[in-house]
Amino acid sequence: MITAGCGSQTTTSRDSVGNVSEAVAALAAPGQDLTSARLLPDDGCYWYEHRGPVETTLLPLQTVNGNPICAPRGS
Repeated sequence: MITAGCGSQTTTSRDSVGNVSEAVAALAAPGQDLTSARLLPDDGCYWYEHRGPVETTLLPLQTVNGNPICAPRGS
């Protein structure tokens, strides 16, 4: 996030939530691309695509407090 002011940043409105539920969208911090967010079965957490000037990277979807958003694990 050091270079956050140096380039354009894509943000997504709360109306467009892509592959996540409204509940997950409500937990997500602003500035994350919810249209590309998806639940990965490897860790049970949501990840989104951050499109930088050089490459696209998967990053964990996080709450405002910086905690990852994960699905509850079954027992």
